[in-house]
Amino acid sequence: MINLEGLGYHLPQGYLFSEINLQINTGDKIGLVGKNGAGKSTLLKLLSGREKPTEGKIHNSKDTTIGFLTQDIVIDTNQSLFDYLNYSNEELNKLRDQIDDINHQLTTRTDYESDSYLQLLDDLNFANEQFQLFEGYQWEEKIASTLNGLGFNDGVFEKPLNKFSGGWKMRAELAKILVNNPSVILLDEPTNHLDIISIGWLEQYLQRFEGAVITISHDRLFLDNVTKRTLEITNGKILDFPYAYSRYKVKRSEEIEQLLEAQKQQEKEIKHTKELIDKFRAKANKAAMAQSLIKKLEKTERIEVETDEVASMRISFPLSVQPGKWVLEMNDLGKSYGDLQLFKDVNLTVGRGEKIALLGPNGVGKSTLLKRIMKSEDGDGEVKYGHNVQLTYFAQDQADSLDPKKTVLETVDDIAKGEIRKQLRSILGAFLFSGEDVDKQVSVLSGGERTRLALCQLLLSPSNVLILDEPTNHLDIQSKGVLKQALQSYEGTFIIVSHDREFLDGLTNRIWDIENKNLKIHHYTVQEYLRRKSDAFTQAQQVGKKEKKIAVPIKKEEVKEELSYEEKKEQKRRINKLKNGISQSEKDIEKFEKEIKEMDKVVADLDYTDEEGTAKTLEKYEKLKKSLEDAMSKWEEYTLELDEVGEG
Repeated sequence: MINLEGLGYHLPQGYLFSEINLQINTGDKIGLVGKNGAGKSTLLKLLSGREKPTEGKIHNSKDTTIGFLTQDIVIDTNQSLFDYLNYSNEELNKLRDQIDDINHQLTTRTDYESDSYLQLLDDLNFANEQFQLFEGYQWEEKIASTLNGLGFNDGVFEKPLNKFSGGWKMRAELAKILVNNPSVILLDEPTNHLDIISIGWLEQYLQRFEGAVITISHDRLFLDNVTKRTLEITNGKILDFPYAYSRYKVKRSEEIEQLLEAQKQQEKEIKHTKELIDKFRAKANKAAMAQSLIKKLEKTERIEVETDEVASMRISFPLSVQPGKWVLEMNDLGKSYGDLQLFKDVNLTVGRGEKIALLGPNGVGKSTLLKRIMKSEDGDGEVKYGHNVQLTYFAQDQADSLDPKKTVLETVDDIAKGEIRKQLRSILGAFLFSGEDVDKQVSVLSGGERTRLALCQLLLSPSNVLILDEPTNHLDIQSKGVLKQALQSYEGTFIIVSHDREFLDGLTNRIWDIENKNLKIHHYTVQEYLRRKSDAFTQAQQVGKKEKKIAVPIKKEEVKEELSYEEKKEQKRRINKLKNGISQSEKDIEKFEKEIKEMDKVVADLDYTDEEGTAKTLEKYEKLKKSLEDAMSKWEEYTLELDEVGEG
């Protein structure tokens, strides 16, 4: 499909990579990895044709089409979101115009018997066949399904695209790429602006996609779920591994260990050779041998190894003081912007030691809820802090609060206290500030670098309650590992918003979910939460499709058949049984809802430092919720069956 022949790309400071020979085949699912600045985004631009290689060639097979999602999307159009996708396929646009033109002629002309009129009918038939071939009749349904999957609700389809934020524009561009079904999809950090639900949908889409996918991502789970091959750009070369990311990391670590051993051995040999050269130079009869050794040394290809020192780092958030049994209390908390209500009637107590993930689609009010907790936003209800509570807040725009005149090192040195100050350079290295980077002023840092520095500053701030809004947005996989380990060992309480599932996995002990303007609490895992959300989304789409189908009315008397006496008797017995089942299910639902309501109060006052007691209580709580789900499923099953029998 795509063949790279002797590919090279040169910058003023030298080659990013050179002499690259690579084959990309139909169906390949590739993760592109490497350190920041290695040339990952540049390689995607070369493959897309937006950049030209300095040397070598890129050969595309005939009819190869490429969809490229970049991080620097610029969309400025008055077109509605739906029209932006609807008119994005040139072939369909031509066919649509052709069909409209022919239909117009057929309705205005009267020479029905002429050859040209008959030819129009043939042309219309052919155009309709082509339109069908391009899935033109399923086009609008395909657009709606893709937009829904990426988090757009039907109510914004007609909204002008230039009224959306940058993150939503990126989703619109991704949707345009997907509906047009190119043979190769290039994705540069596609999960950056997606919520946790949409990422799961995109994964499933790419798993089914028949073409080639090459993606750059700092989302480890996304890479593991989508890719089957990993390309690493390192030291100007591209290494090819037939594995997804996690297995590649294991194999690569083994290779690096072997290379380090080989490098040590080579350094010994070089040192020994240099000693011989110095020894033989002084003797006239050994001068020729010295020259021979010099030439041999010059021809020796030095073994270069890029090691990952960040992954082995262990850092802990400092705990300021031990707070009381409860740290936060929310009473009738709500927030509205004019007629738009985000959430209401939130009544919760957060206990000491709770680890909470606040999840849900973009736009439901997650960041706003965190701001209400921090009392930086007004709204309904009140928030109370417990005894000795010291909150530290990391906002999505946290980087804006940094002093632009200070250096990177000064920024963290002002915050750090005690023994941890000895680790400052190592900690900065974990967040990709190494060598001379620590002496840079904040004013010259990029947006991503400032965000990483703000997070590093947070890591050094003593607290006992952390409020974190998307802290992983600009971190690479290794840095996220350092942050996750620090949070896992944190003795305080935290509430975190993140769309990175692998990062959240094993990190929290409860989930808050903003749904239908209410805050729901779940005690199952992130994977279980996502599975349930995915099932609910699939069911909603299926229901939507059924509702859109045109129902053909059938008169009951045309299909009605007279039942025999025995059949009527059996039908009546079945109806009574179903009605009894519905009645019993309703009683069970009422009973379980009452018990869960009582347990809510118990769970709200849990002491999470008592791990054994907490585990037993939560297990009982989950069993009750499972029993309620089973009762509701039975009620739904009986009700549907009763409908089929004819007693709605």
